[in-house]
Amino acid sequence: MAMSDASNREMELQDSAAQPVTKRDAETKWNLDPIQRAMGQLGWWHILVCAVVFPLKFPVAWHQMSIIFLGPSVNYTCASDAALEACDAACTDWSYDNSTFSTTIVGEWDLVCANGNLVKLSQTIFMFGILVGGVLFGSLADKYGRRPPLVIAVLIQLVAGVGAALVGSFWVFVVLRFLTAVATGGTMVTSFVLVMEIIGPKWRELFSVLYQIPFNLGHLTLAGFAYFLRDWRELQFALSIFSVLMVSYYWLVPESPRYLFTSGDVDGTVTVLESAAKRNNLPTDTIRTSLEQYAKEKSCSGSASDSKGNVLDLFRTPNMRSKTLYMCFNWFVCGLAFFGVAQYIGHAGGDIYTNVAISAALELPGTLICIYMMKAYGRKKTLIFSNTLTGISMLAIAFVPPSASTLNVGLASIGLVGMSISFPTVYLYAGELFPTVVRNVGIGTASMIARFGSMIAPFVAGMGGIAYWLPPCVFGLTPLVGAFFVFFLPETQGHPLPETLEDGENFGKRQRVASEGIDGPASVENGKH
Repeated sequence: MAMSDASNREMELQDSAAQPVTKRDAETKWNLDPIQRAMGQLGWWHILVCAVVFPLKFPVAWHQMSIIFLGPSVNYTCASDAALEACDAACTDWSYDNSTFSTTIVGEWDLVCANGNLVKLSQTIFMFGILVGGVLFGSLADKYGRRPPLVIAVLIQLVAGVGAALVGSFWVFVVLRFLTAVATGGTMVTSFVLVMEIIGPKWRELFSVLYQIPFNLGHLTLAGFAYFLRDWRELQFALSIFSVLMVSYYWLVPESPRYLFTSGDVDGTVTVLESAAKRNNLPTDTIRTSLEQYAKEKSCSGSASDSKGNVLDLFRTPNMRSKTLYMCFNWFVCGLAFFGVAQYIGHAGGDIYTNVAISAALELPGTLICIYMMKAYGRKKTLIFSNTLTGISMLAIAFVPPSASTLNVGLASIGLVGMSISFPTVYLYAGELFPTVVRNVGIGTASMIARFGSMIAPFVAGMGGIAYWLPPCVFGLTPLVGAFFVFFLPETQGHPLPETLEDGENFGKRQRVASEGIDGPASVENGKH
């Protein structure tokens, strides 16, 4: 009898092994929560939402990089008295070389000589606006949902951007550009979080990188816009009016079902998930039951009070605090090294349109390589590799003679490729590391830190006037420090997104738990027990 039972069990096991892997088995492998199971990991609904949201990155690139063509360095002479030097105190009017640009803000408002630094100041203020927008709209999105702040940001970006093309005062132009930047920072953080909250873990790394590609293409197309629109007002208007298409987001973009659930709106969550499930040809009959049970489990675990969060929650507990600091430093690395190395390459001279197009094209290989690396090796190893690649290549420049310009540009290009891998990686890494209740404010804070890096990048690049080796050393050592800090972060690939602050604190924490009466180490990967 015992032999018969054993034989039966063996046959059952063999039959089970012969069974094909079902969709439910695949979902079990990824340990999907009820929200992700309801809408699936990837389907036509996800693709349509991403196809609508991704074009937001075009104006992100256009507005951040447009100052290259709006306020370039141009040759000028004193027009009030040809005998005077261009910057003589007695000179009150200037004549500008319009062979490359028909008009610029430099010629429009005489931003030369004593006012020569105002163009740089306007760009610093713009980057500060990106910083403010990331934090402001990140907080708004955590409190009021992802879609309303996104639509408001698009409207501000449209009105302020078009207005900047029409004003007659430099300082009004600066203020409107600042508002454009605030809105641009808002669209960046809210759109990315929305995408990461609907895409399943199996496809998250791919779509986090695909999300960055429109930025690369925007950088590339900027040179084309500027080539055909040599008047700065026409260029500013053309880059801004594109946002009118995105007003349709009010009707086309759904609210994040994860936000609705964590806010206690089960009915709203069911509505969105049923729409997604129907589009993806998935069953809808058990969605409400599963969510209500999931909500009860959350309530019983004492996490219902975590429906809202703020920036202080990122630092209240030790594990969450250390992860936040390490992640924020790596965003600083990306902001400093990406924009700094790009500017370092731009010093090569030559045709400005060609230089911008080539530097933008260098971003594409890294972004595409990132897709494979994050899928094959995870977020942690990918970020360590890319930061190290940039660090070593930039440090090598310090040991190359300044006269070897081709080698220097080649090494710097490798560094830029490394940063093109790092930037999409930190976006995804942060989106998976921060729990839902503070995901927007977490990414917004990290983005703010990155803006500090991008704001000081031009000054670091200018340190070459003090010593040739200073800029490459700074751009090299900083990514290496960032790579070291990544060793202390948990891998997030393939794990459910943490929902509450408790989940976030437990994510990756090493704990000793009782297992069959024996205490042993166990990694709490996602904070869900």
